Amino acid sequence: MQGVKRRVVYVGLYELVAIVLSAILLKLISNADAVNSFGIAVVASAIAILWNLAFNYGFELWEKHRKYQGRSLGIRVLHAVGFEGGLLIFLVPIIAWWLEVGLFQALLMDLGLLVFFLFYTFTFNWVFDAVFGLPAAVSPDPMACS
Repeated sequence: MQGVKRRVVYVGLYELVAIVLSAILLKLISNADAVNSFGIAVVASAIAILWNLAFNYGFELWEKHRKYQGRSLGIRVLHAVGFEGGLLIFLVPIIAWWLEVGLFQALLMDLGLLVFFLFYTFTFNWVFDAVFGLPAAVSPDPMACS
């Protein structure tokens, strides 16, 4: 599976599993009921998708105008920190408001989610590639990915 179909399946599965797992994690770390945990997970997922689109659009515009092309380790770190930092700015107030907790407690919860998502994203990508094959751009044999 390649192209747009691969991206749509990837995002759909990623977010569906992420919502379920993060709702469970939020319930455990916040003592919120299942409905509130699920609600926050859905809202956070929607915000993450919208932020991802906006952030990547802006980041790629910035990259386009750089003197040096390519994505070094430093650029990848900048991208990850910028994305996650922006997501923290959006999500901490929502978590605090929704769960009626202070900003610091909401920040700690969001940092817990951030750590969870580092491992989740790594694992999800590994499993997704094992099930659906590598994308053509990184496959040693593009015909094997069809």
